[in-house]
Amino acid sequence: MKCGTSLKPGESTPVAAAPSRPVLAPSGATSLKCPSCGAPIAPEFGEMVITCEYCGYAVALGSEGWSKVQKQTVLPMTVDDKDAVLAKIHSLLDRGFLHRHLQEDSTLEEMNLTIVPYWVIPVSARTSIIATDAAAEAGSLATTAALIGVMGAMGSGRRGGFGGPLLTGALLGTTMARGPGNPTKTYQLDNNYNFPIVALKALTQYQPRDYEFRLDNRAIFDVSKIPKGIKILNGDVGEDAAKYQAKTLVDQLQSEKAHSEHHMIQRITTESDVADGELLYVPIWFTRYDHKGNKMVLILDGSSGEPINIMGV
Repeated sequence: MKCGTSLKPGESTPVAAAPSRPVLAPSGATSLKCPSCGAPIAPEFGEMVITCEYCGYAVALGSEGWSKVQKQTVLPMTVDDKDAVLAKIHSLLDRGFLHRHLQEDSTLEEMNLTIVPYWVIPVSARTSIIATDAAAEAGSLATTAALIGVMGAMGSGRRGGFGGPLLTGALLGTTMARGPGNPTKTYQLDNNYNFPIVALKALTQYQPRDYEFRLDNRAIFDVSKIPKGIKILNGDVGEDAAKYQAKTLVDQLQSEKAHSEHHMIQRITTESDVADGELLYVPIWFTRYDHKGNKMVLILDGSSGEPINIMGV
């Protein structure tokens, strides 16, 4: 049916055993056959992994990154009703007092559902934080405020005498610098991530910052179960590049979490362990609105229904 092999009467079509890992092909190849079913594959410029549209098997091009992919997985498409997606988006646009009329004044310009590949990179991050103790910080500020009040009262009661704005400012600087011993504490912030890295360079502007896919219900990728008419994108970002990006973004995320908990951080260091990634295909809703000449883009996870990116709002 696919490769043209001659069959004897009554003989069924032979099924080739799929290799245990994607087969590497020359990086400049323009025409290939799927190693699993023999169907023709035509890679486009820049693509590093090709998904067979007949059987869903992966063929890797070149030697960087994709050769390590042992399996491809996919998240179920549970949010596939357009009206339900629009209702979800409208609630996001109207959230909060300032945005209560945002949806009413916006025009939907584009809406589509696409299967997008992501690298899911396991990252274990350990962040050491040396910060000023919260109680000591509060005590220092209270002491400073009291001294300022005293000096201000003294200065207002004596023209040209002790106190005044210059002296008060000097005392403020001294008190803030010294404080009551300026005690510090060491904290540890440990987190494990399955960090998603979008596997297409053209979509890097929609890279998630603090979002993780729900992996409990993922399954082995089977292209036959993808509804017809939904485009499946191929990737052009290798695993090594995805690992480097995941580590960088996790370091930034750990720093943001630390600063949200401790306002006066003296030193922060993060060590991360990065494991081999998994290629995950995710149903993604892309929507674009125009709001009085300004463009708004909303990216929704078609499996969980949760927003991944909201840009321009």
